[in-house]
Amino acid sequence: MFIGEFEYRLDEAGRVPLPPSFRGDLKEGAVLTAGLDKCIAGYHLSEWKKLAASLTSSLTRDKLRRLNRAVFASAFNLHLDGQGRITLPSALRQHGGLEDEVVIIGANNYFEIWDKKAWQAEKDSSQEQAWQIMESLEGR
Repeated sequence: MFIGEFEYRLDEAGRVPLPPSFRGDLKEGAVLTAGLDKCIAGYHLSEWKKLAASLTSSLTRDKLRRLNRAVFASAFNLHLDGQGRITLPSALRQHGGLEDEVVIIGANNYFEIWDKKAWQAEKDSSQEQAWQIMESLEGR
């Protein structure tokens, strides 16, 4: 499980350290892809395989092809260097608007990498909505 919020800076080579608590879980392999909310999403290899398997033929062929293109064309294998850093591909940095300060957040079975300012806006919005969503679930 990925939990927590961690602030870092990208170096000139587009590398960022991963939180030490995340590194052990990612030694077997991981995948980075464009997140849905202008961030980068990172998945342990086993979670990535579950996601890939869930993209089934329950959609029309056209929609499935488009979804597969969107998900898999923006995906990259993640490799930790000896200092626990990962290199963020330029296409993913552009997608997330990442230039300098970033925040890496745990999101249960995956993690996200955000531009610091964009994360603050998303965090404020998410926290406000989370309480409303929680209250709607209480009666279930």
